[in-house]
Amino acid sequence: MRDPWPVVLFDLDGTVANTIPLILDSYAHATHHVLGEAASSEESRSWIGRTLVDIFGERNPAHAERLIEAYLAFNTEHFERLVEPYLGMDALLAELADAGLQLGVVTSKRRASAERTLDAVGLAEALPLLTTMEDTSRHKPAPEPLWHALEQLGRRPADCVYVGDSVFDLRCAGAAGASAIGVTWGAGTRAELDAEASVAVVESLDALRSLLLR
Repeated sequence: MRDPWPVVLFDLDGTVANTIPLILDSYAHATHHVLGEAASSEESRSWIGRTLVDIFGERNPAHAERLIEAYLAFNTEHFERLVEPYLGMDALLAELADAGLQLGVVTSKRRASAERTLDAVGLAEALPLLTTMEDTSRHKPAPEPLWHALEQLGRRPADCVYVGDSVFDLRCAGAAGASAIGVTWGAGTRAELDAEASVAVVESLDALRSLLLR
């Protein structure tokens, strides 16, 4: 067993904040409003972890701008109703900080949306480092977002574990040379996460705590 990582970076959506219902409803609204047919929850879940620009730009470039606008409009309108904290996440982050670990978030969201999400679940102060879509030209699963965050901390990839709920999070960590832990309470299924290279896949905050504070 190795020593605990001195840096723990987290994905945001589906990892430290329960935004999954809001995201799925936003995708369904946007695709129905613009394309006439709502994307299924299963398909939409497979998109979580990447930027809207990358997703819609690849899948429907002719309508990408309208899809993004429709997504963001619905997301903003229904944010307060659908975003919820994960029970116990605040306590875990406090324990990690008390242990002297450096903490932060690396997300594909825009900065304003990420900040609003962290404020809504009361975790803005607990996660002082925030890397968002605007900070890099390439995004998850590319390694640049993690590298950017680590540069801000003056740390190396070997110092870091990235905790996330999607295959794109785990692939980003692997590409960056960092460790990865998958969590099953967000977008990804256990089978999908198990198929990726990672230190572990966990199903509870207690299991995550055991890995991060051992």
